[in-house]
Parts: sequence; C-alpha cells; structure tokens
Amino acid sequence: MSVAPTLRSYLEDKNIDYDVMVHRPTATSAQTADASHVSGDCVAKGVVLSCEGGFKLAVVPASCNVRMDAIRDFVEGPVSLAAEDEIVSLFHDCDPGAIPPLGAAYGIDTIVDDRLNDQDDVYFEAGDHECLVHLTRMQFRRMQEKCPHGNIAVHM
Repeated sequence: MSVAPTLRSYLEDKNIDYDVMVHRPTATSAQTADASHVSGDCVAKGVVLSCEGGFKLAVVPASCNVRMDAIRDFVEGPVSLAAEDEIVSLFHDCDPGAIPPLGAAYGIDTIVDDRLNDQDDVYFEAGDHECLVHLTRMQFRRMQEKCPHGNIAVHM
C-alpha cells in the first residue's frame, strides 16, 4: 500500500517531510489509531460535508465526532454528511473511508478542530486502509495554516 498520488504530490510540492507507518487493515480511524499504537487524539480524520455551494472537509481527532452545530456556524447555513458516491468522486485516488485530512490537496475548503493543534505529532490516513502519514505539529500546522480553526468536535 502507499500514499495516494494526489496527496504525495501535494506534500512534495509544499516541501513537507513526512513518514509513512504501515498498519494492519482497519475500517475506521479509531481502529487505525489502535492498530498503529497511537492515541486517537493524534489521528486526524477528515469528514466530508455537503454545504450550500459545495463541500467542506471537517478535520477532527479520530477520538471525536464532528459537531454539526459548530460547522453550521462556520458555513452560516445548512450542512449534512456528504454521500459516499460524492466522497469517492472528490477523493478519486483514495479508498472509501480513508481520505486524508488535507482538503487543499483535493481543492476542498477545510475546517480544523483546535484539539489537533495541541498534538506533538499528527497522523492521518494516506488514502488507503493500511498506511498512515506522520507529520510533526509544526508540519501539520503549516499544512493547515490558511484553514479556519475552531471547536468543531466532541469526544465520543
């Protein structure tokens, strides 16, 4: 398994050094954290949302759920989870359910939960269910510096 080509190109274009961790196949980001022996607070997951005028990517820790009320405040309108077929078309080189939390790589506006700023290391799906990308806190912040941030998650 490997890093999705779009994600790889984006990270290389931004001169981001990253590590790839291989883990047993998993179905959820929480399972991925467990299989990789890292805290779910350190694993960033992307949740694709359908909003008026398009899509947004909410990035929250794997140990959390998205607060839809907080997202509605950001987008100032109705919001819902995107349909699976919409997600597949947006993240065309990723396995379903293994989307990276770097919406800019795929042309999608992103909103990031503040909890991820507190992590020394951030991990996220590389586009499949067997690899995680690892970034330091500073690298992750650099990748998300133009994204709005806020309290958009609640612990499960």
